[in-house]
Amino acid sequence: MRESRTSFLKWCGVALLLPLTAVAQPKTDANQVKFPKQFETWAATQTQSESEDMLAHYPASIILWAGSSFAKEYRSPRGHQFAVADVSRTLRTGTAVPAGEKGLSASCWTCKTPDAPRLMKEMGVEGFSDANFVDLGQEIKSVVYCSDCHIDGSAKLALPRPHAQDAMAKVHLPFEKQSSAMQGAQTCGQCHVTYYFQPERKNKVNIPWIFGNTADDIEKYYDTRRFYEWIHPISKTPILKARHPEFEHWSRSKHAEVNVTCVTCHMPAATDAKGNEYTDHQVGNSLQHFDSACAGCHESQAELTSTLDKHKKDIDAKARKVEDLLVKAHYEAKAAWDAGATWPMMNDAIMGIRHAQWRWDFAMASHGLYAHNPQEGHALLDKAIEQVTDARNVLKFVAGHIGASEPQYPDISTKEAAHKAIGFVESDAQKAKDAFIKQEIEKHWDPIASTGY
Repeated sequence: MRESRTSFLKWCGVALLLPLTAVAQPKTDANQVKFPKQFETWAATQTQSESEDMLAHYPASIILWAGSSFAKEYRSPRGHQFAVADVSRTLRTGTAVPAGEKGLSASCWTCKTPDAPRLMKEMGVEGFSDANFVDLGQEIKSVVYCSDCHIDGSAKLALPRPHAQDAMAKVHLPFEKQSSAMQGAQTCGQCHVTYYFQPERKNKVNIPWIFGNTADDIEKYYDTRRFYEWIHPISKTPILKARHPEFEHWSRSKHAEVNVTCVTCHMPAATDAKGNEYTDHQVGNSLQHFDSACAGCHESQAELTSTLDKHKKDIDAKARKVEDLLVKAHYEAKAAWDAGATWPMMNDAIMGIRHAQWRWDFAMASHGLYAHNPQEGHALLDKAIEQVTDARNVLKFVAGHIGASEPQYPDISTKEAAHKAIGFVESDAQKAKDAFIKQEIEKHWDPIASTGY
């Protein structure tokens, strides 16, 4: 009987050296005890659960990103509590990879969890990035957490990701020499920043700031090293991809000039019931905290809201124009290639498409551009219009010279139509992903990979 009971307890996962009552008690997080309001508001990011299908809203993006995983699925971001679940379950990160084959780099975990810096220390930065994304899934136990921005157990700020440390050194803003306000911005900026996977360094994350962090400077870096993320299957353009360059846009903004940072607006000071001040860690829309985050500079919430709405409307309208021109340019390039065009004929046009799409992406991939730096957003899109228009004029000349047929522009009125145009069957990809989720993620990964689903 005793042996039977012992076997049963082992099967239940009970540690026999401890009393059953002790084992049953949940472990209390030390930071929750030491920083209760910060922890409570951090946990409240789970209420920020809404996410929009951006490809359904802007199907032209599917054509622009054809040949990349971004054309498969692209949704608006949710609260920090969903960071692991959303990257685990998106179509962009795929499914299991056969043993010995290379899949998506584990670098995709870099900004989703404090387990990433831990694994980099254990495996080495390039050992981590050289691993497959799915192969490290069982190692991921935490979403974005205190230790991503602080020395664990204290309020002191930290910058734990190597790519961020390297980037700040490139622009001569080393973390340890900054004010506390700028350090706060940099902790956000280690992830809310554009980057790429460095192919010659086993796909480790790298921030391309050798010449600076403007769109022009980064483009110069990419062009100098002849870097591209993929070759566009329609136009043969070597494409660049921007990824949420919030830090870059903010760093040149009016807010930055007066030392108003990400923390000021998105993590404003709050007061608990006892009158103690703390920083609100439910990172969200600053207008929800107008009195504490904005009223020091802006007199009227209604006026500020109206201004931001106008910025958004104007920039969105300009972005849709750029997208329309770029879609046409990709298919006009295809018509020229199909008619026998050569690279000497096409080079200027292809580079025009590359540079215009880069500026469109550098503007639109940035969450909150309308508030952070609308002036730069307009400048980027205006330049993109100029560049893609010049590219189309070259393509028109080439087409006339070689007798190319009229380009066949696809129906991209819906996400489904745009997916059909590039030959992507979403239902098949989703079926394979669902099977992977059921067989691997839900059985073997930590429950945080299912948060919100």
